[in-house]
Amino acid sequence: MAEREFTGKHALMVFVGAFGVIIAVNIALAFSAVKTFPGLEVKNSYVASQQFNDRLAEQQALGWQVAAKTTGGLLILTINDAQGRPVEVERLQATMGRATHVKDDFTPAFEFDGTAYIAPAELAPGNWNLRMTAEAADGSAFSQRIVVYVRG
Repeated sequence: MAEREFTGKHALMVFVGAFGVIIAVNIALAFSAVKTFPGLEVKNSYVASQQFNDRLAEQQALGWQVAAKTTGGLLILTINDAQGRPVEVERLQATMGRATHVKDDFTPAFEFDGTAYIAPAELAPGNWNLRMTAEAADGSAFSQRIVVYVRG
């Protein structure tokens, strides 16, 4: 049986094939990242950065502790003050969605039951983000992103 010789053509094919696979995967991942990017968080990041410390101090002065969970087809958002008492806010806006795309985003219809905010929500298993903003009775703004993991 004759031994096959590894020539320059073979080496070129191996290199072109290997780099072709790498480039194809990079293009596919870049396309997927751009396609699923939900958009900008703020219109002007410089202006937002100039106000960050003031907003942070205002939010921390409230002393609120926020948590979210799902159980029995309900999404439960608890907001407690520094003493652990439930807080009823003046205004609450929230969006529940995935971190990677916006097609599953929805606005929960929260109702305050005296201890927590409750909304019906049938969520598929996996990681979800609850992006909420609230306004305290004194007009202080509060915003937070809460990661909610739904077991499946």
